[in-house]
Amino acid sequence: MKISRFDHTTPLLLKVGIACALIAFVFVARITPHPANFAPVAAVALFAGALLPRRWAPVVPITAMILSDLVIGLHPLIFYTWGSFAVIALASSKWLTNATVIRVGLSSMGASVFFYLVTNFGVWAEGTMYTMNVNGLVHCYVNALPFFRGTLTGDLFYSGVLFGAYAFVSHLVRENKASAIV
Repeated sequence: MKISRFDHTTPLLLKVGIACALIAFVFVARITPHPANFAPVAAVALFAGALLPRRWAPVVPITAMILSDLVIGLHPLIFYTWGSFAVIALASSKWLTNATVIRVGLSSMGASVFFYLVTNFGVWAEGTMYTMNVNGLVHCYVNALPFFRGTLTGDLFYSGVLFGAYAFVSHLVRENKASAIV
């Protein structure tokens, strides 16, 4: 499915509305009870990168993280978490302009792995929980594996929901246009 990226011809109100809806979605999902790491942030970063103008894409997950972290609580890993989602959004703006099921699935899994590697490196680099050597880094990554399951399943689930809903709505719009012409 070809994602029609919003550009200068897309009404500003639509772009802002979609961005705000995605931010609200992440905010609500993060502040309500959910399984560990099962959140839509990476999926929203992927979707924003595929749909919104490139410079808008990282703003959506970062804004959602700022707002929800202000409620949940700020933490010393902000640079790693927020930065990961910004990079995911920027990368998807290149990779997901032609969003097939395979590309969305691979991007979602790649985002999960990227987030896992970067944020757990941050946990290790903080220097308070693990020894500052290769063994400490490996120990950190091993101890984080149970959380990776929630990250991966959440990213795959929410990516499927967002891109699937977009494909469904796009199909309905195309059908409406086609039937209006006849």
